Amino acid sequence: MADRVTVIGWDGSPLTAAGNSALSAATLVAGAPHHLALPEIPASAERVQLGSIDLAARRIAGHRGSVVVLADGDPGFFGVVRTLRDPEHGLEVEVVPAVSAVAAAFARAGMPWEDAQIVVAHARTLRRAVNVCRAHTKVAVLTSPGAGPAELALLLEGVHRTFVICEELGTDREKVSVLTSDKAADHEWRDPNVVIVIGGIGTAVSPVSGWIAGRDPAYPPAERGWALPTEEYGIELDEGESTWLRAAQLSRIGARTGDLVWDIGSGSGALAAEAARFGAAVIAVDDEPGACASTAAAARRAGVQLQVVQGRAPHVLERLPEPDVVRIGGGGIDVVIAVADRRPERIVTHAANRDEAEAIGTALRDGGYAVECVLLQSVDLDTADWSERERSVVFLVSGQRPDTTS
Repeated sequence: MADRVTVIGWDGSPLTAAGNSALSAATLVAGAPHHLALPEIPASAERVQLGSIDLAARRIAGHRGSVVVLADGDPGFFGVVRTLRDPEHGLEVEVVPAVSAVAAAFARAGMPWEDAQIVVAHARTLRRAVNVCRAHTKVAVLTSPGAGPAELALLLEGVHRTFVICEELGTDREKVSVLTSDKAADHEWRDPNVVIVIGGIGTAVSPVSGWIAGRDPAYPPAERGWALPTEEYGIELDEGESTWLRAAQLSRIGARTGDLVWDIGSGSGALAAEAARFGAAVIAVDDEPGACASTAAAARRAGVQLQVVQGRAPHVLERLPEPDVVRIGGGGIDVVIAVADRRPERIVTHAANRDEAEAIGTALRDGGYAVECVLLQSVDLDTADWSERERSVVFLVSGQRPDTTS
């Protein structure tokens, strides 16, 4: 096993005394090609190009001598330190940090960033990274080849954002570009790069410092609970949007950061806004202009981002990006079948009677989903005299794709 492993972060500035000392004593140096070209590397040191970090870690573990690993930015922030410290490799490392690429990007943009979401985009996570950009007003994206600014822009079609693209930070080829997301796909961008994605509701900088990094769960102020009381929306909601039904549907939807939720037949927008409060990206669909306006208003009230699409399902669904979870508020069996064909992890809907619930369940089962149905009855009581004010009975139907965990 290596006698000593030092991971040195490099942000383009001269190496620190600690970094120079470790590098001058190195018998093996691992890094990207531009790291391995540094003149400070001893001529006698073995050089290992970092492609697969796992393979490099095995090589390092088998080396006898002093090892230095060079990495861009802060190697402890979405960097090589996590892999090197994995118990599989058994490596103890010393870290000489540098300014992270995210911190440098926000510094170039002159923006605070404790309120930003930070995601990594590569082939497996690009879609989820885009969903975070849909759902939040300030996101830093650490990109990779094939999952860069152009790909982000293409998948954000229909959602207006501003991109601050920082290419080759810390080098003499560093470049910062500011443009709208619809223009980013028309350019070729140099790697490595970081993209700051900003825009949407509530993008103004708050004069008050926050207390938690990322999205502050208490800002904008919101009532506790999964589903707000009907009167909070200031409009009349139908039985299919009752507080307790929404709460039950949200429990089955299980919205989370990185998800894309479709809300088909969004109505007042209550459920769409509440799903977005969990950090998910939401596309609300309705064919009524008034419903679309109400949904947009509900999002503004909740201080969340969501996209409203006016059109009649199932035809309008053809041009939407792939969902993780779908809530169907109306549209009939044709919509259920069309949604099942898109293979989301879960489909959640409701029925007014048993015959309708059975028809939905059959359509979901024929589409390859495991079906669950619960009869929900809620009675609203006046606590002044405990008399019954309103009774609601509805069937909650959900389908789970068998190849996903519940």
